[in-house]
Amino acid sequence: MIIAKRTLINMGKPSSIIAVDASTNSMAFSYFVNGKLIRYGKIRFVGTEVFYKAGDACKKCTAFFKTIDADALVIESAIYSNSPKTAMQLSLVQGAIVAAAQVAGIKVIKSITPMQWQNYIGTRLLTKNEKSDLQRRFPGKSKSWYKGKERETRKQKTIDSVYEQFKVQITDDDVADAIGVGWYVSDRWNMMFEDEKDE
Repeated sequence: MIIAKRTLINMGKPSSIIAVDASTNSMAFSYFVNGKLIRYGKIRFVGTEVFYKAGDACKKCTAFFKTIDADALVIESAIYSNSPKTAMQLSLVQGAIVAAAQVAGIKVIKSITPMQWQNYIGTRLLTKNEKSDLQRRFPGKSKSWYKGKERETRKQKTIDSVYEQFKVQITDDDVADAIGVGWYVSDRWNMMFEDEKDE
């Protein structure tokens, strides 16, 4: 059973938290105990189409969650996509991960938006000035190229921030994002719900 928001607020901060950044192909994770980063990595899913990937995700994640003593799981919520197909596929895989957590006995499950943790660790979306600087440095590119470069820049900022905070060298940006999620929720568990209102 997923615990209601009011109950979560009253329960206080869990001592051990798994933070998840999921895609249709993998689950990047970080594991924090009493605010300390203990473990991180990525589990990859296989399948010829998304339904089989969701099934593989459920099986692999259930087995993985059973190896970790976690009080709570926090997953980055699916973001708006211009492609309904992509949104549907990601929702299927995220649902499989949440189901796996419940089967494994993790009772506290919460989602947060990308903006919540990115704002906290200082890797929010690029400012107008930063975007203009990109266009000056790389003139004449397409709109989609600049969007991709903005994403790449933000991802590198996260990798750099994770290194500065935890002194771990991460090369996989999904894993860095998962650590960013865990960093945020470990520091601000009791304030997450206020942060939600402020967006």
